Amino acid sequence: MTLLAAGACASVAAHAADLRVMTSGGFTAAYQALGPDFTKQTGNTLDTILGPSMGKSPQAIPNRLARGESADVVIMVGYALDGLIKDGKVRPDSRVELADSRIGMVVRAGEPKPDIGSDDALRQTLLHAKSIAYSDSASGVYIKNEMFKKLGIEEQVAPKATMVPRIPVAGVVAKGEYEIGFQQVAELLPVPGVTFAGKVPEDVQSVTRYAAGIPVNAPHPREARALLQFLASPQAQATVEKTGLDPIAH
Repeated sequence: MTLLAAGACASVAAHAADLRVMTSGGFTAAYQALGPDFTKQTGNTLDTILGPSMGKSPQAIPNRLARGESADVVIMVGYALDGLIKDGKVRPDSRVELADSRIGMVVRAGEPKPDIGSDDALRQTLLHAKSIAYSDSASGVYIKNEMFKKLGIEEQVAPKATMVPRIPVAGVVAKGEYEIGFQQVAELLPVPGVTFAGKVPEDVQSVTRYAAGIPVNAPHPREARALLQFLASPQAQATVEKTGLDPIAH
């Protein structure tokens, strides 16, 4: 290595930042896959805090910011991010759109894979299931408040359907605590011990847009903006797609 190159590397290291990133489940797998490349290219390291985009748990990103916790970047459901922008917690000019996420279903590994390829098939699967789990984030809110109604089975399934707070739905299905589980596909695929049954049919599907922004009290706003540009770049889209998300054309 030349003295010039060595000096450049030393300069990068000297000015590198440790970025605190709060990310919710749907984009986490893509973020974790892309993070090492960002660190390699910039020298900036990533301190990751996991939490849902909404909800009552103390770990939820809005609740963390409300308590005054510091962050350089928040990655979350788009409309929840918009709420933080409206409340003055996130810089309006920092918002970037990252990916779309669709809802899928899993069963415990080794169990027969149910048919959910049509509205009627999904309806029958839900009616025959002994127990149903869904998340306390965007997908679960939609399932509870809208999907069951659209399928005309809200009253039949409500007594056996449970919202699972904070932890991955696939994890409780893998343990046999619930027969079937729903969450965004990108949150289901990384969990061992389950079989992915497929995505919810498109006409009863809910597409969640993931976005990111920079909190107003971010310690490293310049480096945070570089991370957002990297995550939204065309070069990142192949990795985003592999994790079960649908890329957005930029």
